[in-house]
This record gives sequence, C-alpha cells and structure tokens, in this order.
Amino acid sequence: MKLKFKNDTTEELIEKAQNDDFEALEELVRREEKNIYATLYYLNARCDDISDLTQEILFKVAKNIKKLKNPKTFKAWLNQITVRQFYDSLRRKRKIPIKIVSENECEENTKEFEIPDNSTCPQNCVLNDELDLVIKKSIDRLKEPFKMAIVMREIQGLSYDEIARATNSSIGTVKSRIARARCKLQEYIKPYIC
Repeated sequence: MKLKFKNDTTEELIEKAQNDDFEALEELVRREEKNIYATLYYLNARCDDISDLTQEILFKVAKNIKKLKNPKTFKAWLNQITVRQFYDSLRRKRKIPIKIVSENECEENTKEFEIPDNSTCPQNCVLNDELDLVIKKSIDRLKEPFKMAIVMREIQGLSYDEIARATNSSIGTVKSRIARARCKLQEYIKPYIC
C-alpha cells in the first residue's frame, strides 16, 4: 500500500485518477481487485478464468474512470462493469467447445506442495472451510436475479439503492430478492449447521 494514499477515501482517489494521477489510479485498482475477484467467484466458482476476468474489469475501470461523473456512485458503476463483463464472458464461453481432460492428463500436470499449517485449531479451520464451501455452493444454487442481489449486498456491501441502480430494478424488488435469497440460503444451509 502506498503510504501517500493511506488516508484517501475512494472518492478522493477517483478525483485524483480523473486528473491523470496514475499512482492514485493504481491504488484504486489495488483496493478494488479483491472485491471484484470475490464477486466473480461467488457468481460462478467453477469459472476457471476469474483472474483474467478480474484483470479485464480493472482495465475497463482504468480506461473509463474519467467518464464517471459522480465519484459517490463508483461502487454501483464498478458493479455494472463487473456484471456486464461476467455475462459477456459467459456468452463467449458458450461459443467455445468444452474440452474434457482425462484423469491421466490431470495427474501428469498436478504438482504437490507441502504447506505447513500454522493455525492454532485445525478442527475449526476445517469446519470453517467446509461451511464456506457449503455457503458458496448454496449461493450457486440460487436463481440468477437472487444470486446477483445477495452477492451485491453481502459480498460487495452495496446499498439497496446502489443494487437497484445496477440491476435496473426498484428498491422494493431488490429487498424482495435479497429476502428470498436469504430464506433459500437458510434452507440450504440448515442441515449443515444443526
């Protein structure tokens, strides 16, 4: 992290980036990279090119940052770019034939690494990882509008208003989708928590 921008808000970084401060743009990109990656992962954990897609989105943000009129709407603007790029990549993939890899090919390319476990409680780590996987799979089971709404709210931390603008929906529709998504997630996760 550049100490120069340590106390700068996102809005301040955007204004500096719009005035050709490339270090501010770099810091903005660095701050948002993990959020974009996490959003894409929750939208489709099976997607094997999440890193590439994240880079495409960050490139679009950098290229179009001057077009953003109000820095306060950055999260919603970024989310629109993320969602569009995600769906564009899905459309592109549908046109590409799927390659099936045999088990032998996988084994030849697989490398094993030993990584020491420095955690204090291995059982808790396993349980947390298992629950995290159950949650990700449960989110993946949701229908698209519900999945999108819950990811934007719970993963990205967007407000109802920002989600409504990003999805061209009313706030009531957004609240309804999130409530229904939460109910479905509770239903899917309940057998694992008891």
